[in-house]
Amino acid sequence: MLEADFVIIGAGSAGSAMAYRLSEDGKYSVIVIEFGGSDVGPLIQMPSALSIPLNMSLYDWGFASEPEPHLGGRVLATPRGKVIGGSSSINGMVYVRGHARDFDHWAEQGAASWGFADVLPYFKRMEDANGGENGWRGHGGPLTVQRGSRTNPLYGAFVEAGRQAGFELTDDYNGAKQEGFGPMEQTIRGGRRWSAASAYLRPALRRKNVSVVKGFARRVIIENQRATGVEIEVRRRIQVIKARREVIVAASSINSPKILMLSGIGPAEHLREYGIPVIADRPGVGRNLQDHMELYIQQESTQPITLNSVLNPFSKALIGAQWLFFKSGLGATNHFEAAAFVRSRAGVDYPDIQYHFIPAAVRYDGKAAAKAHGFQAHVGPMRSKSRGSVMLRSPDPRSKPVIRFNYMSHPEDWIEFRHCIRLTREIFGQSAFDPYRGKEISPGSHVQSDDDLDAFIRDHAESAYHPCGTCKMGRKDDPMSVVDPECRVIGVDGLRIADSSIFPRVTNGNLNAPSIMTGEKAADHVLGRTPLAPSNQEPWINPRWQVSDR
Repeated sequence: MLEADFVIIGAGSAGSAMAYRLSEDGKYSVIVIEFGGSDVGPLIQMPSALSIPLNMSLYDWGFASEPEPHLGGRVLATPRGKVIGGSSSINGMVYVRGHARDFDHWAEQGAASWGFADVLPYFKRMEDANGGENGWRGHGGPLTVQRGSRTNPLYGAFVEAGRQAGFELTDDYNGAKQEGFGPMEQTIRGGRRWSAASAYLRPALRRKNVSVVKGFARRVIIENQRATGVEIEVRRRIQVIKARREVIVAASSINSPKILMLSGIGPAEHLREYGIPVIADRPGVGRNLQDHMELYIQQESTQPITLNSVLNPFSKALIGAQWLFFKSGLGATNHFEAAAFVRSRAGVDYPDIQYHFIPAAVRYDGKAAAKAHGFQAHVGPMRSKSRGSVMLRSPDPRSKPVIRFNYMSHPEDWIEFRHCIRLTREIFGQSAFDPYRGKEISPGSHVQSDDDLDAFIRDHAESAYHPCGTCKMGRKDDPMSVVDPECRVIGVDGLRIADSSIFPRVTNGNLNAPSIMTGEKAADHVLGRTPLAPSNQEPWINPRWQVSDR
């Protein structure tokens, strides 16, 4: 019989961090259940190959949305990592904590003790930041964070164009001041992807009290309203892994609500529909699904200095060889080296638009969108009011869940996206881009009216792959809350959730950093430790926020 003090479902961003922290003092044993295989191999470890594992069934669960009614019935891919390290092993390696006000909003919504002052010490504990603002960043933590070399002049042109357009500059968007244009941060160390597996899980596995069990988690076993173990499938056989103290679900914002519902925790009517005995009627399980969407705004470059010149097989082979032998060169970066966080209008108090800039015109799937040299900005609104759901398709644990994002279902989404396109054109139109700017590739300069922009958005808006919110953390008396502020599932003892599914609202930026922070902080709650002392540092808010967008 396999058993441990703590059984964690999922070896992803939060699960790996929890395995590391729960086993740290040697008092408790930890078993991590992971269905995916090894993350060893150049396709995952080489940063510039990021589009490849994202599209491989070996590493990705292969989820997709239902046809999205507001996007012309398009079905959108919803990649989630099915591999050691979870989505941190297939993501874009972009490191963004989120804005201070995001976490204060969580606390206001009932996630007490998750305000910015409470979470900042955990961000510092987890980080080993190379560069960044003094006093705001962590050093010596498991997670290495670096900046790219920004040698391509287009990175500098993007930041300078933002300044010329009247926006702020920031040298560290993970410091006091998120708002502005500046360098982007990466979870890369020594030229390799630095995933949660590298940072947390592998060091934890060197301890005698931690092990990984490869298996498919079917459900949590609950006896007398207490979680006592996890039922898994290994080579077509059902096994049970017993938890002496607690079961922790850290299986992603798609799989965590699915596992809860299969275990009898969720909207009672929905569970009864599939003949699942109701253990805890929690209508919030699977609801509140949120994501970020983005568009690629692409411009031709008049100078042959973009990555489009190295998309041929010969150049790729050279880049691969240089990376393989020296862990350097164009293979050692994700190419996201310049960023911006800006506000869409006067009256918005902190950034609600994010930019990733790359000196190439390509898609996430690695296909070149343009025959010519080009550069692009990925841009999208950060706080869409659209909400979706993750529901069961059948009582069979092997069935993929029904994912409905309801993208662009709120009228404000359209206003915000149109503004994103026009604002990007304004930035690309600044004099900093004069030496490089050719014609607009996408959407194309003929696309100008609101109707034309809306048609482009409907056809081309993509997920930024930041799903969250499906097991919301909040007050116990809120019927839509699934976990309390200590990550305990309401109505069941000995069961917690710690991953991006507990976010009350999506944070500003990419979700890997806040997911790891969630694992770090949840571990202290599980161990009954006094949380780290709150910070008294004050984030920068633009003094002109009420009168201007810049």
